[in-house]
Amino acid sequence: MPYRSPVSEYKFVLDHVVGFGDVAATETYAEATPDTVDAILSEVGKLADEVFAPLNRSGDIDPARLENGVVRTSKGFADGYAALVEGGWLGLAAPAEHGGMGLPQTLNCAVNDFLSASCLSLGLNPLLTQGQIEALQHHAPDWMKELYLPRLISGEWTGTMNLTEPQAGSDVGALTTRAVAQDDGTYAVTGQKIYISWGDHDFGGNVCHLVLARLPEAPAGTRGISLFMVPKYIPDADGNLGDPNSLRVVSLEHKMGLHGSPTCVMQFDGATGWLVGEENKGMAAMFTMMNNARLGVGMQGIGIAEGALQHAIVYALERKQGRTPLEGAEGGTGTILDHADVRRMIATMRADTFAARSIALACGVAIDMAAATGDAAWKARAAFLTPIAKGFGTDTGMRVSEMGVQVHGGMGYVEETGAAQYSRDVRVTAIYEGTNGIQAMDMVARKMMDGGDAANALIDEISATAEKARADLPELGESLWEAAETLREATEWMVSRGELNERFAGAVPYLTGFARVLGAHFHLRAALAEGGDGPRTRLARFYVNRLLPEHVGHLAHATCGAGDLYALTTEELTA
Repeated sequence: MPYRSPVSEYKFVLDHVVGFGDVAATETYAEATPDTVDAILSEVGKLADEVFAPLNRSGDIDPARLENGVVRTSKGFADGYAALVEGGWLGLAAPAEHGGMGLPQTLNCAVNDFLSASCLSLGLNPLLTQGQIEALQHHAPDWMKELYLPRLISGEWTGTMNLTEPQAGSDVGALTTRAVAQDDGTYAVTGQKIYISWGDHDFGGNVCHLVLARLPEAPAGTRGISLFMVPKYIPDADGNLGDPNSLRVVSLEHKMGLHGSPTCVMQFDGATGWLVGEENKGMAAMFTMMNNARLGVGMQGIGIAEGALQHAIVYALERKQGRTPLEGAEGGTGTILDHADVRRMIATMRADTFAARSIALACGVAIDMAAATGDAAWKARAAFLTPIAKGFGTDTGMRVSEMGVQVHGGMGYVEETGAAQYSRDVRVTAIYEGTNGIQAMDMVARKMMDGGDAANALIDEISATAEKARADLPELGESLWEAAETLREATEWMVSRGELNERFAGAVPYLTGFARVLGAHFHLRAALAEGGDGPRTRLARFYVNRLLPEHVGHLAHATCGAGDLYALTTEELTA
């Protein structure tokens, strides 16, 4: 079934919902004019629709494979990647001094959304390279920037991140990969890494691995981790590829989904590497890449939600089952879309996708404004919104794709319809780049070290939207106002708890409840921009009446503390 990138939806959200005009008004991003934005959205949308989308199914049934130590990618993936490179889209938000376009990160969100919706397995590849570009830009020595950044930005070379080991998943400090200094200034890196997305491929060029490893005598835990650039081929000073490095792909993971994306077990045997940043400061450098990737992964979830929604709508407009309430009536289709429960599902899918996309784009705007102005308030806003964008975006992808299977009924459980693939592919997004539980814990701990200032600044904006809505949409405005007050009380509860485990016990429902209220805020902004009467207003009413009330349960759960969790004994939990 055909996919169509939501270009007009993006234009509306950027112009009327998340304040992208403020970004374009800065000197840094003055080139992000309306004409430029329109051209980018249209061209990336065309790439997604015409090149990536036809590869989605083939990547699922013809997965990447390892043959005699060489990774062979799915049929058509190399051509799809070449088309992406030809358009220069890898460097859209990359620094102009190294060959990038220097455009806002918010527009890069559109790239990741469209590519993820059309073919997530292939769209994952450029996301990793984009993150590596960000890490090198901020932490690499000048010679490394000059050598690697132009080639990564052009797409000639690709990037990966190597954190996880069999015994060290979320507990990165437990890693054992080691790096030993050599006389020539390089380091010999030895160890094994797992779950390395796009750890190798047959696209040509170099595969550049950022590897976390421990130096001899380094402190224990995360304080003793350093970051190294370990390329597949060792380049000379001019970027010409030399001898293969001492690394290899041991195997490819057999996964639930994303079959077209080679997820590698990587072995490094004294591989030549170069230090990125300072010794024992590797986590700070890697987090630069991970924070970039977290928003990107949120966009992956949102992209899958969009793809699953479109897939479900096409089916619902074709499938006929039983007599419908709109039989023979004006506006009736005679298909399952006329049934109340199917309408509920489609409306929920659409409303949640809009909410998640608006939250993520608001995060992108905050990142861009922080970069353009240096304002600490924008930086704090971006930091606070990042875990929400990642957590809610990927949760939305899972919920919407699962609901898409349900819309298809029994046919959704049959692989040939393609509905199940969305659900399988998106599932990992809630796990990698920090599980959604870790995102929520970060939100209620590190992101509240300011005493809740960033959270309350957002709540103030929500309340202001509610006040505006009271004139034209009084019942919706009142509902949002009450939700904002409930959210403020839950935030105060979180900030007042000195014992972090009390916060952690309710971190996930707090993040979800916060996102629910933010979603209503953006829906009402869309309704107000429309004039309070039209399709966006009707969708906003659906969201506020039917989905917003969920915040009450989430925030009640969030403020229960940890006592009842630990009152259950281990034996009682595991009996």
